Amino acid sequence: MTQDNCYLLGYIVRTHGTNGNVVIFLDVDYPEDYEDLDAVYVEIRGELVPYFISNFNLQKQANAIVSFEDVNTIEKGQALVGSSLFLSLDELDELGEEEFYYHEIKGYTVVDETKGELGIVREVYSLNGQDLIAMDYLGNEILIPTSEEIVLRADKENKKLIVNLPEGLLEVYLDDSSKNIPDDAD
Repeated sequence: MTQDNCYLLGYIVRTHGTNGNVVIFLDVDYPEDYEDLDAVYVEIRGELVPYFISNFNLQKQANAIVSFEDVNTIEKGQALVGSSLFLSLDELDELGEEEFYYHEIKGYTVVDETKGELGIVREVYSLNGQDLIAMDYLGNEILIPTSEEIVLRADKENKKLIVNLPEGLLEVYLDDSSKNIPDDAD
């Protein structure tokens, strides 16, 4: 299994107790959808290694306490801390025609309803409370909030992301006030 065939599920953030249990952060919209997982792929030195789950206890705020088979000491659990967790793309639910998963839109052309084609989606950042789409535009990184009022739909056939950017969003990133700093040299 390679990362090309998988999507990022989350991260192992710390150990829990002395029996090898770990706390994972689920970087997904609906953590409760993953309570019945049997296995995940753990990234270890760039390789995806399958780990089988013997117990999964979902906590608040997208954290879960997880017991992996054959990870039964704090040392074995600690060795996994900081690792990324992946699942096969085959496990994703089918979405509607204009809906999308974040990993799908990388490389899509961003098209604003009024300004036309703007740039290419480079990345999607998941931050506390807000996901942002990073687009290259005129040599600058532009961050686009993922709200339904702004990101309208994905045209998968033509690899386009249709948006309605708020007035002034692009200008915020293009304003180069550094050119207006007075020169102190006499």
